[in-house]
Amino acid sequence: MKVALLQHLFLSTLVVATVIVVLLKNKPRKREYNLPPSPPKLPILRNLHQLGKLPHISLHHLVRTYGPIIFLQLGEIPTVVFFRTTVSSARMAKEVMTTHDLALLSRPQIFSAKHLFYDCTDVVFSPYGAYWRHIRRICILELLRAKRVQSYSHVRSFPGATNLTKLFGLYANDVLCRVAFRRDFSGGGDYDRHGFQKMLEEYQELLGGFSIGDFFPSMEFIHSLTGTKSRLQHTFQRFDNLFDEILRDHQKENKATELHKYLVDVLLDILKNGYGDMPLTRDNVKAIILDMFAAGTDATFITLDWGMTELVINQKATERAQAEVRSVVGERKFVQETDLPQLQYLKAVINEIFRLYPPAPVKTRFFVNAWSIGWDPESWVDPESFQPERFLNENSDIDFKGQDFELIPFGAGRRSCPVIAFGNASVELALAQLLHSFNWELPDGIQPKDLDMTEVFAITMHRIANLMVAVKPRFS
Repeated sequence: MKVALLQHLFLSTLVVATVIVVLLKNKPRKREYNLPPSPPKLPILRNLHQLGKLPHISLHHLVRTYGPIIFLQLGEIPTVVFFRTTVSSARMAKEVMTTHDLALLSRPQIFSAKHLFYDCTDVVFSPYGAYWRHIRRICILELLRAKRVQSYSHVRSFPGATNLTKLFGLYANDVLCRVAFRRDFSGGGDYDRHGFQKMLEEYQELLGGFSIGDFFPSMEFIHSLTGTKSRLQHTFQRFDNLFDEILRDHQKENKATELHKYLVDVLLDILKNGYGDMPLTRDNVKAIILDMFAAGTDATFITLDWGMTELVINQKATERAQAEVRSVVGERKFVQETDLPQLQYLKAVINEIFRLYPPAPVKTRFFVNAWSIGWDPESWVDPESFQPERFLNENSDIDFKGQDFELIPFGAGRRSCPVIAFGNASVELALAQLLHSFNWELPDGIQPKDLDMTEVFAITMHRIANLMVAVKPRFS
């Protein structure tokens, strides 16, 4: 709250001070550009005020007036926003995100990313070039290849609880911690003294929160005045110390077999023995580890949280999904990953969750508004309704892996999210287990209309309220 107030006060001061500076400067020579339509602008802020508290929704509403592609000047940052998937614009999206994606492959060097990700040497924020191609190849071919993801199936187990939101957060982080470090942080293990869960929450808030300084890169001092810089430095140092300890421990143990190597063991092998013609540094390894949490935990958490929220509201969908899972799994208590290919309705449920609540990335300069695409009535019948059946009928050939531009929760092209397979396996197995082992409904006296569906703007779009449910176990 204090930081938000400081940013608000500073923004007001910034407007007044900058107006004086601008008036004293000579006006730059105007140059004509063939730009998309743009809403009216304010001095200094330009279109920044039009983002509102939930930018993806604010941008979605602009489509009614300005069309599927608009130009926004967000402070000092020129931004193009892409919306709909009409026949012509779906083709355009493919051109932008695959055919001509070389022009848009780099990522903005935002202040928080530079401080948290070892000067942007991770996969997500690294500029396009030889280094980015090298570490992405390592992630896809070594860390997240299909056989390795399958080898982690023994760490994806799921208990039941009534405060599902809290449990989903612990589940997503614990799965990745076990896969990456062979450690369970929420259980009070050796590393829990670092306050790992709190560190992740602080990291997600710093990376995903609205920072006025990112829209005025020439005025970097803003981050110091708002306190953002000191928070970033403190959080980075805590992560750096923890990762150093983890790397030392794994270097001492060195017991992993090739079949069950954990992510940190794979990276340490590459650090020691090399990979291709470009060596990795210890800081590069730590940046990639932190990337796994940025890409893997938050998306898994919000997908499960939104998904179970929709399922407790839509009992018909729940009953159909439960009937399918229980028919396939039978009387076994635990769902196995080998069961998942047979769960076609469950896959439709997950597609519908991704359509309504994509784990949309923020802080890019060229936005493809995946949220708006999923809610577009020109692409989807009754887009505001939760209807998994739509992916069993006329849209049965659509999936979320980047080939169908009506559904791009993980992006498309060379900058698509490399952890799709890992994240989807975690979500599928968790949902299947929840539906197989428990019966779910809202607590007594609570109706679907009573649920707070308000979102919070962060790395991904969280629900502001916890999901509280009544749960009845099937097995004793």
